[in-house]
Amino acid sequence: MKDYYAVLGVPSDTSGEQLKQAYRKKAAQLHPDRNDAPDAADRFRDVQEAYETLSDASRRHAYDENRRRNLLEKPLETAREIWNNYLEGVLH
Repeated sequence: MKDYYAVLGVPSDTSGEQLKQAYRKKAAQLHPDRNDAPDAADRFRDVQEAYETLSDASRRHAYDENRRRNLLEKPLETAREIWNNYLEGVLH
């Protein structure tokens, strides 16, 4: 499970407007027409997927519930993935 909040670089309690600003910033950075990195297209798609999920209230609620359940059911695996996604977001 991808951590969409880490993909966009926002906290889980972010507002809709902050979410939109983060999406626009990341999309501009990672758009394949502007970024020559070999993985830019894949990372751009991840940003789009994250925004589509988190900007829709019902999809965001379902995602948050699933995220919460996964952390309770597989805490080490989920924490490791969240940490890796966070570090990848910070380092790129």
